[in-house]
Amino acid sequence: MNIGIDHGYYAIKTRHFSFPAGITAYSHEPYTLQNTLEYAGKFYVCGTGRQPIQRDKTATDSYFLLTLAAIAKEISHRREKPECSVTIGAGLPLTTYGREKKPFRDYLLHSSQPVCFRFEGTAYRVTIRDVVLFPQGYSAIVNHSELVSDEPSVLLMDIGGWTVDLMRLDNGVPNAAACRSLELGMIRCIDEAREQVRRDTGLSVTDAQVEREPFPVHRTVKRLPKRNETQDNS
Repeated sequence: MNIGIDHGYYAIKTRHFSFPAGITAYSHEPYTLQNTLEYAGKFYVCGTGRQPIQRDKTATDSYFLLTLAAIAKEISHRREKPECSVTIGAGLPLTTYGREKKPFRDYLLHSSQPVCFRFEGTAYRVTIRDVVLFPQGYSAIVNHSELVSDEPSVLLMDIGGWTVDLMRLDNGVPNAAACRSLELGMIRCIDEAREQVRRDTGLSVTDAQVEREPFPVHRTVKRLPKRNETQDNS
């Protein structure tokens, strides 16, 4: 089966799931099997907060382990057999696509196939057949050609966890000279919001508190019955 995975600095996303790109290792079975990956004799709880920014995602096993968790979640959701073959579709930043393509593909393919692991207590035996990589964000506009067909220039913005990737398309064709990856993503926004709260109030807030949707200003309050209405109903 084909499984698309967005290996973000802030979150791992698939078609049906999104969870923080944090991972905590345990030498023994942890307190819960929820989001717990068992691989090579160790246990990992996936989706626990966020890990420090790792510019080279192939430097540690973290993103490979998070990939296994994402694959397991998708297989379970699609009710497929835990012993199967998959092709991974993934993205890379526009400005580093050519440099990172081969090492990231080799990293996800892994030398040992099939990959045997357990996720949330279920045993998986997955063969990663291939890894297909694409420039981040570009696929979003490829499926909507009507947005660029009548425009001489269109600016595509992919706002991610750590970077904001910009691509300009002139007459529907990407302009490589206009591609930019700026380190102005949501992680920096959240960190600055937390710092501003600390300066203004002296309080420390968590990422979850910053991300929480604002409480609606207008609330619908259920009208209580009047006294005579209560009597009539009784």
